[in-house]
Amino acid sequence: MNELKSPTKCTDALWKKYRTGFIPVIPDIKCKSPEHGILLPEQDSASYALSLEAAGAPVISVVTESAHYGGSPEMLSHIAKSVSVPVLRKDFITGCEMLKESADIGASGVLLIASMLEKRQLFQLVEDALALNLEPLVETHNKEEIMLANELNLTFLGINNRNIGIWETDNGNVNTTEQLASFVRRDALLLSESSISSPEDVQRAVKAGAHAVLVGTAVMRAVDPVRMYRMLGNVMV
Repeated sequence: MNELKSPTKCTDALWKKYRTGFIPVIPDIKCKSPEHGILLPEQDSASYALSLEAAGAPVISVVTESAHYGGSPEMLSHIAKSVSVPVLRKDFITGCEMLKESADIGASGVLLIASMLEKRQLFQLVEDALALNLEPLVETHNKEEIMLANELNLTFLGINNRNIGIWETDNGNVNTTEQLASFVRRDALLLSESSISSPEDVQRAVKAGAHAVLVGTAVMRAVDPVRMYRMLGNVMV
């Protein structure tokens, strides 16, 4: 890979929150899930994002995949125009055209899923993302994927506690982060993703080595999502 300066809008915001003494929590906005069905009407997504930004969210994650998660690029564009914090695009990105689209609709970062990409493809997408001023978050789910990601000069690496290969319908838990965090290179911000539904889960992820967590369904299905978000965000470093 050519040496490109990494854009760091997402991780800068997360490190800033981390240095206040509290673990950053990224809310993950998706209109539906394969496991729980409809979670949020798309037309309500921007107001929902604004309420979580007001509650302290340093970064907003938006799932734009339509078939299984009910999202769209237009939804992300609307959210990005509504909030002032960086927006991370989550989708099954496999080519540069989707990266260009991500930049055009206002994303600051993009998810790249190691399990769904060949090594050469992953490396090329990371390079293309950097060239488009997008911060890549490389998502892993096992040791082999982490060791592959460690070959890249990443600022942002995720461990998905659930298996995206079966649409995250497994019974994954924070134990995945606990088992894998030690393999992540120390200069990357480590994000623990999915299966986090309580302050205790956040504490486990932090103790394992995570610097931030991503939470979607637990907040979205709560009676009071803002209260739930704040509760998860009160865990100290």
